[in-house]
Amino acid sequence: MTRELTVGEVARRSGLAVSALHFYETKGLIQSYRTAGNQRRYASDVLRRVAIIKVAQNLGIPLAAIGDALSCLPDGQTPSRADWEAMSRQWSEELNSRIRQLQKLRDGLSDCIGCGCLSLDKCGLVNWGDKLGAKGPGPQRLIARKQGLRER
Repeated sequence: MTRELTVGEVARRSGLAVSALHFYETKGLIQSYRTAGNQRRYASDVLRRVAIIKVAQNLGIPLAAIGDALSCLPDGQTPSRADWEAMSRQWSEELNSRIRQLQKLRDGLSDCIGCGCLSLDKCGLVNWGDKLGAKGPGPQRLIARKQGLRER
């Protein structure tokens, strides 16, 4: 039989605030059940799930992606090493893409902010005729990169 944990026990053992556990629950990342006295109880596997959530968040993985990965796990089963390896493989390309994006940003930061403003005297942005200005306000190259669109 799986040991039942109160919300306070989960908070203490995971290092999270009770409000964070409630938030994760509303997002569908973890689940509890209610006792006859209407008190929240968690199965002990929730501690591993919370650990996965915390590590993934520290890596910058969005909660939606964490939720997608956790939804593939069987309910009531403690996530295994193989489960973690599958999740981390899934997130690897996203992280690599972000790293490449940040390196490009770092390397070009002093030359151009990607806004299409044409006001910097040294701008690595080729923006003849203010083509980017027609696409809307803000840093259009960064916006396009974040949305996964190719620049034209």
